Amino acid sequence: MSSIRSHINQAQMTGALEASVEISVVMPCLNEAETLAVCIDKAQRSLRDLNCEAEIIVADNGSTDGSQQIAINCGARLVRAETKGYGSALMEGIKAARGKFVIMVDADDSYELTNLRPFVERLREGYELVMGNRFKGGIQHGAMPPLHRYFGNPLLSGIGRMFFHSPCGDFQCGLRGFSKEAIDLLDLRTTGMEFASEMVVKATLRQLRIVEVPTTLSPDGRSRRPHLRTWRDGWRFLRFLLLYSPRWLFLYPGLALMFAGIITGLLILPGPFFVGGINFDVHTLLYAAMATIIGFQAVTFAFFTKVFGVSEGLLPEDERLNRLLRWARLELGLVAGALMLLFGFAGSIYAFSDWGAHAFGSLDPFRVMRMIIPSATALVLGSEIILSSFFLSVLRLLRK
Repeated sequence: MSSIRSHINQAQMTGALEASVEISVVMPCLNEAETLAVCIDKAQRSLRDLNCEAEIIVADNGSTDGSQQIAINCGARLVRAETKGYGSALMEGIKAARGKFVIMVDADDSYELTNLRPFVERLREGYELVMGNRFKGGIQHGAMPPLHRYFGNPLLSGIGRMFFHSPCGDFQCGLRGFSKEAIDLLDLRTTGMEFASEMVVKATLRQLRIVEVPTTLSPDGRSRRPHLRTWRDGWRFLRFLLLYSPRWLFLYPGLALMFAGIITGLLILPGPFFVGGINFDVHTLLYAAMATIIGFQAVTFAFFTKVFGVSEGLLPEDERLNRLLRWARLELGLVAGALMLLFGFAGSIYAFSDWGAHAFGSLDPFRVMRMIIPSATALVLGSEIILSSFFLSVLRLLRK
């Protein structure tokens, strides 16, 4: 009985402690012995000025330079992240945080840790994600490589804004604050540097209240190279943005290919088409058919990806998609595919009968190919429509 009371009292004390903490500062750490103590000290001074209950968590990712002991000696809570990666360390730190709000910041002494007030004030106002913006706050000389400053970061942030209509101008900023409850619901999963973009993208898709505050970036205080690798991590950022936007990855390129292929095919089908003295004939018609088929495949991939992403909780519900799925049923796809197959078979039979009329001898290839290419294209598209309709129906079984 006394053991049960002890557990109950301990749980009550833990709950009371968690309820009393307003701010948790989470620092991912991998061999940051040179700068960790400075960062913790700056954060502690800033939190004291805010006069709030707070904690500092160092999420260690397997340091071998004594960073763990430095964190403990400086009064921070140490959390160990067994899985390697920037995102893994942050996820462990966020999971362990007891505060209502979390401020995540790199432990390289490059961010303005002495002034966390703008982030805390916006969080208290009800914003669920408060992003730092280094381009608005100022980037000191030598703090960011020119390739990152003038090309990489603006390009990736611009793509993110275009793909997802995000209000953020600095997707990769390593200083940001957020509501722990709101971010926990996003189910963040990436383990590497793209974790920063995943948070912004999912917060935008889930329509969280997002605001930016200017923050400065200074040269970091480490003597070694940063963990960030320009081309590897840049590709991982871009890959994540593409994978989370089926429209830009599949739908828009697919529609463009289909449109170009169909228009080109219609122009060439009656006979040779001349542009500035250049003759476009059945050879171009073949490539137009190929573009149409590839474009159609890309469009179907866009729907498959969207349905799968929504079913697995990776993407939010989309009412336009739901309306389309209510209309585009399996039976409709089977009918459309069958009609396309019928057109293809009819064209093939006509071409075969024309060959028979010539005693199965030599034919004018330019004339015959104008029958064969559209017929073969229709056969392929009809088969694709039927197969895609069945596969889409399988994906819909995952949905409630």
